[in-house]
Amino acid sequence: MKVLLVGASGIVGRGIDSELSQRHDIIRASRASGDVNVDLMDIASIRAMFEKVGKVDAVVSATGKVHFGDFAEMDDDKYRIGINDKLMGQVNLVLVGRDHVADNASFTLTTGILSKDPIRYGSSASMVNGAVESFVRAAAIEMKPGLRINAVSPGVILEAMEGYAPYFRGHDPVPAARAALGYAKSVEGLQTGQVFEIF
Repeated sequence: MKVLLVGASGIVGRGIDSELSQRHDIIRASRASGDVNVDLMDIASIRAMFEKVGKVDAVVSATGKVHFGDFAEMDDDKYRIGINDKLMGQVNLVLVGRDHVADNASFTLTTGILSKDPIRYGSSASMVNGAVESFVRAAAIEMKPGLRINAVSPGVILEAMEGYAPYFRGHDPVPAARAALGYAKSVEGLQTGQVFEIF
């Protein structure tokens, strides 16, 4: 299976790569490294990526930026970081990609625990994660026959706790290798419209 992994250079992306590369041909994409470069906030960049890699059997997104900040200081610009990047970046990956993937291909997007378990400074992440999950559930019922779409919602990643620990007190961190199993389930399974929670 030919898998396009967007965000391959990140912590979660590397975990997914390690898991899926045992069984599949991985095409690694990120903003500045990998087999192909892509900026998910630029539709032309997404199109160019798909044109370069050709037909793929699965598209996995392990990327998406949001702004963390005190709600009292949040404004339109700060919320739009997450809306433009993690939300619409992943949505546009599907919108463009659906015409460039093989029959019976799958899309797997990334959300996170904050959609259900919000933290201080995380209102943008909670909002965007919830929107991505709703998009996945709704898009699944209208996808072309044979195409699938799911999301993976991991808890805070163990390898990222150095920076996030002060905001995730009491949370049980998830190793990237365990989070990667949710992506394997989406890519290699048959389900669609699901949010695989890895806590």
